Amino acid sequence: MNAGKGLEKETKDKPRLTLVPRKIIFAIAKVREFGSRKYLTSDSWKLNKREQYQDAAYRHFMAYLDDNDSLDEESGLPHLHHLATNIAFLIEGGFTDEKSDS
Repeated sequence: MNAGKGLEKETKDKPRLTLVPRKIIFAIAKVREFGSRKYLTSDSWKLNKREQYQDAAYRHFMAYLDDNDSLDEESGLPHLHHLATNIAFLIEGGFTDEKSDS
């Protein structure tokens, strides 16, 4: 009897999310929680233009390069975490100056 043969879940074309380092997920979540409290909505980031996130990413990256342990004054979170969040926004897209996918 071939118990289980052919019954494995098909994963060939699915991304292996377990390969993503967990710390970046928590870092982005903390920055997003701060932003959601500050702007009173979790989707407020979509109301901005792509260039605003490019500029923010660059500012946070420069602050990180100046001091690898530096914290953002307003949030108290590491600049590197803000950089990761801005990059996540840039990857996600859907800004006011971009066409909608729908």
